[in-house]
Amino acid sequence: MKTTIDISDGLFREVKRYAGQRGSTFREVLESALRVLLKTKIRGARSFRLRKRSFGGKGLAEGLTEGNWSAIRERVYKGRGA
Repeated sequence: MKTTIDISDGLFREVKRYAGQRGSTFREVLESALRVLLKTKIRGARSFRLRKRSFGGKGLAEGLTEGNWSAIRERVYKGRGA
């Protein structure tokens, strides 16, 4: 099927150069890129899920309170030159 598309001159030149370096045509590169895009969209991007990695304990160390970031930071960097 023939169609007309309107793309920027810079993008056109970049795709032509890319195709030429690979011994391919503009059309082949465009079709390949569209197939990859559609395959990605159809499968859908998996959302990142952080696995739970907790350990046994009783919360914050003695002397630290939630939200007291300066005390937490001080404890973390103690003896590390900061």
